[in-house]
Amino acid sequence: MTQPNGQSTAVAVSPDSGEHWSAPGAWRVAEGVYRIPLPLPMDGLKAVNVYAIEGEDGYTLIDGGWAITEGRAALEQGLKQLDAGFGDIKRFYVTHIHRDHYTLASVLGGEVGAQVALGEGERASLDMIHHRTGDNTIARSLAQAGATAIAEQWSSSGQSDDPTFWRLPDVWLEGDVRVPAGERTLDAVHTPGHTRGHYVFADADAGLLFAGDHVLPTITPSIGFESSMAVSPLGDFMASLTKVRGLPDRTLLPAHGPVSPSTHARVDQLLAHHEERLDLCVAALRGGEATSVDIAGQLPWTRHEHAFSTLDFFNQGLAAMETKAHLELLVARGQVSREERDGIVHFELLPA
Repeated sequence: MTQPNGQSTAVAVSPDSGEHWSAPGAWRVAEGVYRIPLPLPMDGLKAVNVYAIEGEDGYTLIDGGWAITEGRAALEQGLKQLDAGFGDIKRFYVTHIHRDHYTLASVLGGEVGAQVALGEGERASLDMIHHRTGDNTIARSLAQAGATAIAEQWSSSGQSDDPTFWRLPDVWLEGDVRVPAGERTLDAVHTPGHTRGHYVFADADAGLLFAGDHVLPTITPSIGFESSMAVSPLGDFMASLTKVRGLPDRTLLPAHGPVSPSTHARVDQLLAHHEERLDLCVAALRGGEATSVDIAGQLPWTRHEHAFSTLDFFNQGLAAMETKAHLELLVARGQVSREERDGIVHFELLPA
């Protein structure tokens, strides 16, 4: 779920290509680093950026894309522009478990023997996918948010994926570690929030941050919507933003959107954005006790400030869970109380 943030759509033009950031190709973003946008089968997100880092032994890829025919073809064509092919991929560092980042890395890693690395925090969600319990867990979380009708639709919409989409990674990343990428060394920085095991990868020498979905230049990532839920996903996300803000400022290489000049500037915007959303939740609760879906229904959604009722059921689910994450953080801050009755959590504003 993307939220309004006051950004102009004009920034969707990427400086490395001079075209819309989703335009196909292998675009040079720095010496030996190329951005390859892969198409996605959804209206909200046009593409996912996969970054290819050149090395003497082949290529290191940051993220892998979605295992769909169009994505695979776009990656093959992008590598071909670099006089390379799938066999030249030596390793994938996947920022997080979502299918538009992990599944093509899983498939190609198995086919060509490329090493796949993923954050340890994603293990529980991956286990749920393997045991086909993830959709049920999300449905229960939606019901807890008061979105019972959406939960029923979610339960009935489950699909079985090819098991090669979700192979276990070859390497689990734990904590903040340094990892090889050809002749380079990257700082793998754990940034939970969007998911529990999200990582960003910093190239300190080149001044680059491969940010995955943690820092996006024109939208905000969904919060609180994963199979294995964190206790305070928004609290984790904001703490991780502050952590990245404490690193040296670098060129932002996002998973969705154009290359941007300053990680710090965008982190500041994202932190301010979520404080504004928290204030909106407080204002909505002045009307009395409410569930997460009640409050979500009073908030604007997407950069175009759509009403909750106009969203499709999937995006309504994202919105309900993200609102719940905001309300739970207000509980942790001592501004709001929560009470669970009949499996639904109700929130109420505490006296100032």
